[in-house]
This record gives sequence, structure tokens and C-alpha cells, in this order.
Amino acid sequence: MGDTLAAGNEAMIEAAFRTGEYDAAERTFQELLTRARADGDRALEAAVLDRQAMLMHFRALDDDPAKADSEGEEALFQQALEIRRGLADPAGTAESLFGLGLVHQVLRQDWETAMHYYWEALELADRYGDLLLRSEVHRHVGFYYAMSDLQSDKALEHLRISHELRAELGDPRWIPGGTIALGIAELADGLREQGLAHVRQAVAQAHEAGLSAERIAWMEQFLAKAEAGQTRP
Repeated sequence: MGDTLAAGNEAMIEAAFRTGEYDAAERTFQELLTRARADGDRALEAAVLDRQAMLMHFRALDDDPAKADSEGEEALFQQALEIRRGLADPAGTAESLFGLGLVHQVLRQDWETAMHYYWEALELADRYGDLLLRSEVHRHVGFYYAMSDLQSDKALEHLRISHELRAELGDPRWIPGGTIALGIAELADGLREQGLAHVRQAVAQAHEAGLSAERIAWMEQFLAKAEAGQTRP
């Protein structure tokens, strides 16, 4: 069933970055959840609950985060977290902590609560997480320093780590987001030419990866603003 979970996750990522078609991933996750509960497979149940929550999150980003079902998403991540803590699964725990951080940061604009989850997720992810999870947690900690706590040196440190981890992962769908985040941080820190170079690189990477028109349009719009002197998205 691990292969089926991986296939569902792949379908979700493809939908998030390219197609916008989440139905296949949603069906896969629901079928897996039913089987996991029937078999008493708590680790798989937690993994699927986490993926269902992340699917909700990606859909919210595609639609309107202000109208998202943040309570429903939070409940799924919380259920996954409780199971994973009970199983003493540090990598899984980090993943679900990160998800809860996303709910509070992205959907509720509550950085203080989000960081409670991100700090714990960061410690566990750096010790036990895979490349993507580590990259994602460092990315959002970097955003915190860039946008909330306003410590540009720390923002750059975390966003560089995130960017390097995505490059090491090698999935072209994830790389442009890491590149443009680094560019935005550099622009905010006064590193204009370096930042513009990374934003231009991100646009090229997004085209090469075949990302959705909406994602590419956002990057191109930001590039135009950055070239005109605007340093914030």
C-alpha cells in the first residue's frame, strides 16, 4: 500500500503544480484510508490523513485561502499528528506539525501560533525528515524571518538551505518556488542584481517544468514589478 500512497501523493503534486485536477488523488487517499482502518494500520492511516489535509491545502491555494475550510484541514493534520506521536514516528510527526503550521500561517495569518509548530517541526525534520520536508520547513521559517520577524540575514540563511535541498531533490516542479523565494529575500535585503537573477531563473525554470499558467503568470508579474523597483510580492 506504500506504492499506492506514493502514487496518490504524486497525483496530488501534479495537480498542485500543473493540472489542477485533484479528483484522482482524492479517490486514492479515500480508498487507502478505508483499507488502513479496516486493517488496523495506524501508520498508514496517519499518512493518509496527513495527505488528505495537504490536498485540502493545495486546493485552498488554488481557489481562495480566505474561504478555505481551515478547521477541517486542521482536524485532519491534528489526527495524523496524534497517531504519529503515539507511534513514536519523528519524521511523520514533523510532517504533521508542519501541516498545522501551514493552517495557522497561510490560512489564518497567525504567525505566532504557526511558529509554535514550525520550530518543533524544524528540529525533527532536520534530524529525521526527507529532503522535501526539510526544504519546506526551512522555507516557511525563512518566510517568518523575512515577513514577520524582519531578520533578513536569517531569512536568507533558511531560504538558501531550502533552495539547496530542492535542487538536491531534483524534482523540477519544486525547484522554481525555491529559486523565486530566495530571489525575493535577496531583493528585500538590498541584493538587487542577485535577487533579480534568481527571479528570472525561477521564471525560466517554471516554463521548463511545465508549471501551470497561473503559477508562471504570478512569477512573471512579480519579475516585472521587481524590475520596476518593487521588492515585495
